[in-house]
Amino acid sequence: MHRRRLLAGTLWLIVAAAVAAQTPGAHPISGRRFAPVMGYQGADWLERTERDDEEEPNVALNVLKIAKGSSVADIGAGSGFITERLASRVGPAGQVYANDVQPQMLQMLAARLAKKKITNVTLVQGAIDDPNLPPESVDLEIMVDVYHEFSRPQAMLRKLRDALKPGGRMVLLEYRKEDPAIPIRPEHKMSVAEAKMEVEAEGFTLSKVDESLPRQHILIFTVAR
Repeated sequence: MHRRRLLAGTLWLIVAAAVAAQTPGAHPISGRRFAPVMGYQGADWLERTERDDEEEPNVALNVLKIAKGSSVADIGAGSGFITERLASRVGPAGQVYANDVQPQMLQMLAARLAKKKITNVTLVQGAIDDPNLPPESVDLEIMVDVYHEFSRPQAMLRKLRDALKPGGRMVLLEYRKEDPAIPIRPEHKMSVAEAKMEVEAEGFTLSKVDESLPRQHILIFTVAR
C-alpha cells in the first residue's frame, strides 16, 4: 500500500510539473499573463487571405522605412509571411535573419524561400530566452504579434538589445488591448502602457507609437545609451 501511494504521489508530481511547464506565467513588472505560443499546427492562420486587410503589413513596413542593404531580424518568423516582405525591402545586398523556436516553422519557411528563390534570408533556430543572433548584427528587429507570447521576455529582450547595431530599432506590432472591439483574445493583445513598462525596464526607450494600422500598435523602441 505504501509503495502504491508513493508511486501515485510520484506520478502526480510528474503530471503537475508537466502542466506547470505548459501554463503561461506572468510578467514580474506589469503582471501581464503570457499567452501560449501558437504551435506550427496553426500555421494556416498566419497565411489566411484576410490577413492583408486585417493587418496591412505593407503599411507597417512603409512606416519603418527599411533601407536597402540593411540587416533585419524577423523574430518569431513562423511560416514567413513577414520574412518574404522583409527580404524584398532590404534587397539582394541586404540580409534577413528569420528566427523561430519551432523547427517545424523553419522547415515551412525554408520551403517557401526555395519555392520563391529568395536567397537573402538566413534561418535561425532560437530558444525561449535567446534569439541566437550575433552581437550588434542587425539594424532592425521586428516582432509581429509575437512578443506577447514570450515566456522569458526579460532574458529575450536583453539578448535582442545586444544584437542591435548602434542606432538600431526594435519594433513590436501588437493588437490593441485598449480596444475591446478588436476580435482577438485579451491575452493576445497588449496596451502601449504594458509594452512601455516591460520593454523600457530592459534598457530600451519607446521612441514612437504609430497607429496607422487598423488593429495593431506599431511600437518602435531604441536602445537607451
